[in-house]
Amino acid sequence: MYEQISRNRWRSVFLIIGVLVLAAGIGYLFGYLFQAGPFGLVLALGIAAVGSWSSYMYGDKLVLRVSRARPASREEYPKLHNIVEGLCIAAGMPVPKIYVIPEQAPNAFATGRNPEHASIAVTEGLLQTLNRVELEGVIGHELSHVKNRDILVGTLTATLVGVVVLLAGWMRWGLFWGGGRGRDRGGGGGGNAIFLVLALVAMILAPLAAQLIRFAVSRRREYLADADGALLTRYPPGLAAALRKIAASSNTMRVANDATAHLWFSQPSRAVGEGHSRVERLFSTHPPIEERIKALEEM
Repeated sequence: MYEQISRNRWRSVFLIIGVLVLAAGIGYLFGYLFQAGPFGLVLALGIAAVGSWSSYMYGDKLVLRVSRARPASREEYPKLHNIVEGLCIAAGMPVPKIYVIPEQAPNAFATGRNPEHASIAVTEGLLQTLNRVELEGVIGHELSHVKNRDILVGTLTATLVGVVVLLAGWMRWGLFWGGGRGRDRGGGGGGNAIFLVLALVAMILAPLAAQLIRFAVSRRREYLADADGALLTRYPPGLAAALRKIAASSNTMRVANDATAHLWFSQPSRAVGEGHSRVERLFSTHPPIEERIKALEEM
């Protein structure tokens, strides 16, 4: 179990480094083509950073509102409060705010910029579908997201992806209007031609590559949260059983969308399983449930 946790952490680090290198590379290419030096990259990073900072600081309130989450009172949901508080004591972390979502589809998510400002939300369908051991597995998974600061990791990745997409868009418009070093009076010949070809390839493929890395980071964090959650509850079969019940549910999410899909315990749009192509899995924010169950069974 510890080996799997360590492996998933290192894979997340390598993926984040990959998108960082991609963002730096396209930033350098942008500065070279348009003789902007570091200004273009700094501007793009500034815009992306401001947007990500706003999302990081206030995104949790927006997600809870969009999901129609309401505070779960102790009187109405004593078992839920008991499970969350018990696992928080075991994890040595503050108790997050607890919410319930009026949805029949069994699902849950955690949000918040750090353990001191965290919230956890579960659907009514999850409370009705799972027994106590299974519910502990799901709650342990979500608390692991909070403890591992996955919101921060997701925000950092989204920032870098935003930089790549923004610079690629600027290059596309700049080249369309005849900008770039191709108009330099000093020539440049083959060197400029090579960079022009690189720019064309980068502005087409870089945003796609950045998004794929972002989805891969999200999937790695899900595996990590599964492993950490199972370690917290000391009972991997409970989380595996919860995944089986959620996969078997015929209810669909009404309040989820593509912007919040990565936050949920199980991908709300569809169950990405064996019947789906490799391309569909690449663009999924979650690993296939069958693979998550298999990983838990190997612990």
